[in-house]
Amino acid sequence: MKTMMPPRPLTFSRNVFLPLTTVCRNRCDYCCFRTPVQPGCLMAEGEVLRTLERGSALGCTEALFTFGEKPEEEPGFTAMIRAAGYSDILQYCHAMCGAAIDRGILPHTNAGILSSGEMAFLREVNASMGLMLETTAGVPAHRRSLGKKPEVRIRMIEEAGQLRIPFTTGILVGIGETMEDREESLMLIRDLHRRYGHIQEVIVQNFCPKEGTPMAGAPVPAPDEFCVTLSLARDILPDDVAVQIAPNLADARDLVACGVDDLGGISPLTIDYVNPEHPWPQLASLLEIAGARGLRERLCIYPQYVEMGWFPRRIEALIRRLEQQIRERYP
Repeated sequence: MKTMMPPRPLTFSRNVFLPLTTVCRNRCDYCCFRTPVQPGCLMAEGEVLRTLERGSALGCTEALFTFGEKPEEEPGFTAMIRAAGYSDILQYCHAMCGAAIDRGILPHTNAGILSSGEMAFLREVNASMGLMLETTAGVPAHRRSLGKKPEVRIRMIEEAGQLRIPFTTGILVGIGETMEDREESLMLIRDLHRRYGHIQEVIVQNFCPKEGTPMAGAPVPAPDEFCVTLSLARDILPDDVAVQIAPNLADARDLVACGVDDLGGISPLTIDYVNPEHPWPQLASLLEIAGARGLRERLCIYPQYVEMGWFPRRIEALIRRLEQQIRERYP
């Protein structure tokens, strides 16, 4: 039985969200992010740089780079990325991560399924990386999505551990899985962390129906059911792994007591492009959510991984500078 730890302050990261492309090989039944290859499906370099510069001016410490999985598998995308001056989306992401570092912001990339070699390439310019497990169950919502096969996602999370990449993963609640499936998913994440020590946070994200998708009319998890799932996550996961919710997708005021440690990335500048209908709460709202527990900002690489040196040498000075910046904001 786990020893109960006293509640720690709720944490969050101040970020900018940069969806480099909305093109994706997957066809998930709940997704409104994916688009075909068309004008505007690739975030222009100038827009990326302007967003980074504005985010830096607003004190953002994390640049969340995300994009559809393996977009080169979609006809027409390779010609589009080459016309932009890059051989593929990973080269573009690597370059934009470097631009983020140059502007004083730490990159965190979630790019869908990557090989070990591709992760090693992006690790050169990232403080942390991520991939949602979503579920170990084979659910109908993933029937047209090669990259959502559980064994494929599990393999990548394991390889990230072998590469010593500080990693974010999580489960998606309400896409056709059972409570037993959720427990199995969380136990698998726990076991991978015990083996490699690389899981810094686990997102427990509630399904939100999207208009125009096949699951637009699907039921959403009830608050009590979601609370039970959060409590299950906190009970199963080791104490050094944070349990995170997205406070723009659920009423965090009623959920923090269920085992929540972290409120994720919150942007003062950009929207949540995956859930555009749900605006981010402002800092004053986060303080209200935290209440007596208190609120503390964090970097996208957790302190234990900074202490272990699990980061590219290129960003060490930036990490130290941003750590000091946060200490000044939250003395």
